[in-house]
Amino acid sequence: MPTEWQRRRALRLAWGAALSLAVSFGSGLPVPVLAPVLCVLLLAMRNQALPLRMAPVLALLVLISCGSGLLLIPVLRHAPLTGVLLVAVGLFLVFRWALRGGNGLLANLLVIGLTLIAAAGTSDFTLALSVVEAMAKGMLLAVLCTLVAHALFPEPADAPAAPVAARPDAFDAGWVALRATLIVMPAFLLALIAPDRFMPLIMKSVSLGQQAGETDARQAARELVGSTLLAGVLAILVWGALSLFVHLWMLFLWVLLAALWQARLLQRLVASRHGPAFWVSCLTTMLILLGQSVQDSVAGQDVYRAFAVRMVLFLAVSLYASAMLVWIDRRRAVPG
Repeated sequence: MPTEWQRRRALRLAWGAALSLAVSFGSGLPVPVLAPVLCVLLLAMRNQALPLRMAPVLALLVLISCGSGLLLIPVLRHAPLTGVLLVAVGLFLVFRWALRGGNGLLANLLVIGLTLIAAAGTSDFTLALSVVEAMAKGMLLAVLCTLVAHALFPEPADAPAAPVAARPDAFDAGWVALRATLIVMPAFLLALIAPDRFMPLIMKSVSLGQQAGETDARQAARELVGSTLLAGVLAILVWGALSLFVHLWMLFLWVLLAALWQARLLQRLVASRHGPAFWVSCLTTMLILLGQSVQDSVAGQDVYRAFAVRMVLFLAVSLYASAMLVWIDRRRAVPG
């Protein structure tokens, strides 16, 4: 039987995602999809509202963590092989640290700094600085939207605490961190070639890397591809509905409806065979695809062609992630 706290958490997640996306486009943020993705991560990871004073603290944390990518730019420019190896080692250490009980939000920011910021800076240092600025503004907006969502749907006093995930031992954490690193690295290498084209792919690969680290290996391959396919279908449906009447508030309402459907499944208001990682990945991927399509439309590009190319790339990286996960799992099972 669904409980009140499950309903409120579902409504909170949906409202936070839709509100942050609408405000991002309405205020003209440079990378509008960052705020809703960060907002979803904050609401999915925490059931209690962050105090308002944490907004500038988190924005400063973004600047510091993303600064790690800025430090790697000279190495990637003048010694590419060394720079790529440093990024790979850094990703492995961050993923392993998060699996062993490290702060999940800080781990996400460090991964973004090591990949998104470093790749952007290899072609244009100004682009990297603009992405860091967009990250800080996106974090500020995400925290404000989570506060609004918590004010509208506060956590009941009798709500149970979120279950604490079991920490893998050092051996298992190393294997999971390795497969997450191998999932993210191809997208990073592509972004070194054309950062402006492959930035969304990095965000997707980071999501897949986290999902692979949290999902049972027996179901991971199907869930990695399944969440991507479902996100693409939902993005197409929302885009088609939005084309009936193009307006910012309609974008908010349609995203709210799609996010609420996914949030209900995430909170087990409706029976689902997939775990929370599947639905968080599906929601963030839908927001990335939809947000990029809106940006393509504003820029006067061919929205449908760009969506098709982006979807093919997302599916390709999902299939690669599934194959890599199965390969790593088999290697781990080999004795000695």
